[in-house]
Amino acid sequence: MLQQVVMKNFFVYALKDPRTARNSIFYIGKGTGSRHIDHLVTKDSTRRSIFIQSLAKEGFDPIVTILVDELTESESIKIEAQLISTFGTIESGGSLVNTVVPTGVRISKRREINHETGSVDKAQIGLRLLKEAIVEVARANVEGVSNAELAETLGLRSSHEGKQKDYLTYSLIGLLLSDGAIEKY
Repeated sequence: MLQQVVMKNFFVYALKDPRTARNSIFYIGKGTGSRHIDHLVTKDSTRRSIFIQSLAKEGFDPIVTILVDELTESESIKIEAQLISTFGTIESGGSLVNTVVPTGVRISKRREINHETGSVDKAQIGLRLLKEAIVEVARANVEGVSNAELAETLGLRSSHEGKQKDYLTYSLIGLLLSDGAIEKY
């Protein structure tokens, strides 16, 4: 019988306004990897992005705070929804620039993915080799190494439309942290 692995790599984060005395929260979100800092470089027409751009024009960056981490996706959706409901959006008389109020219920359904015989075994062999390579780099750099440095050193840097989104190495680091093979500091 296969044992289901529950991934606890999600987190809930807040973006705060450094211009206010109490660093007021203006946005609540959830995600994995670099989601909490992606907003700092992404420019679009969302209220969140416009607010961040207005901060930048005044010479400020939002304060990014991870509120809760090591969550499943379902847990992160529920906590995000509760926090957004507590703070309220601008439309509801609250302070958040969030435009979507999550329901706390996961909508998407998983579908069975077709694959060739042996493809899972190949992926697990590759995964083991990648994890070993990261541990070797970590051991060789006792002062620590960042995700970006790992991605660059191991030739795993993403070129996602000109934006580095090194999710593969973030995922691998997360697995190694869960296994206790490396430490975060």
